[in-house]
Amino acid sequence: MSESITPFRIEIPQADVDDLNRRLEHARWPAEVPGAGWSRGVPVDYLKELVEYWRAGYEWREHEKRLNELAQFTSTIDGQTIHFLHIRSSRPDALPLLLLHGWPSSFLEFLDVLEPLSAHFHLVVPSLPGFAFSAPLTAAGWTTTGRAASAFADLMARLGYDRYGVHGGDTGALVGPELGRRHPDRVVGVHLSALVTFPSGADGEIDQLSGADQERWAAMEQFNDGYLQIQSKSPQTLAYGLHDSPVGQLAWILEQFAAWTDSPEGQPERRSSGTGCSPT
Repeated sequence: MSESITPFRIEIPQADVDDLNRRLEHARWPAEVPGAGWSRGVPVDYLKELVEYWRAGYEWREHEKRLNELAQFTSTIDGQTIHFLHIRSSRPDALPLLLLHGWPSSFLEFLDVLEPLSAHFHLVVPSLPGFAFSAPLTAAGWTTTGRAASAFADLMARLGYDRYGVHGGDTGALVGPELGRRHPDRVVGVHLSALVTFPSGADGEIDQLSGADQERWAAMEQFNDGYLQIQSKSPQTLAYGLHDSPVGQLAWILEQFAAWTDSPEGQPERRSSGTGCSPT
């Protein structure tokens, strides 16, 4: 392993945990239109219940201890700290596999599959630049898939892996194929759990879609991408609210889980079990 790889442990200062609990306890709650339900965003009563669990029923130190049982490291690549898990298989000849997460997520989304996959693969699970412990960003430009792909190619080389597979979902489903295109001599295959394509705008193109694809396109045209526009175009302005208010951050992410998991209205927990391991 390269000398530029540094062992890493999660050690959130107790003062930060205490500050988080104070912010949760003293949250200022907005009014809402009676009977609005989820039609205007996350309902106040639903969020209050979740915040109270987070404040009084969630033991961060237990989860921190569990995560620190995993082999974690950091490396500085292209001026950016990259955090990652490196789980070696018991098979010396196992194929390395790079697992790439998306938004609003982190390396934690792969916790449940680490053990079964490591029976067959050496696993490298990075935090995308700007996510989890690959933060803060040291420069602009990391939203381009090419820059992230190059960073992860460098990371795999530092780990001594010259041939490997890649899996990606959401943002990882954009970075993964780019990694394969740039380094076909290294990437043996790319597996995706998300693949989004859009009509090109050619005349009559929509008419040629199947009934199911036409329904998907109609839903896409009605999709509320306000969160995406704000994060893409005014990230610094949005950051003040999300960074300062854990309740604001929770509501921001929770609404997307509710919308994207095809869950019964008002019950996103029915479709997303979660890992219970995030400190923020």
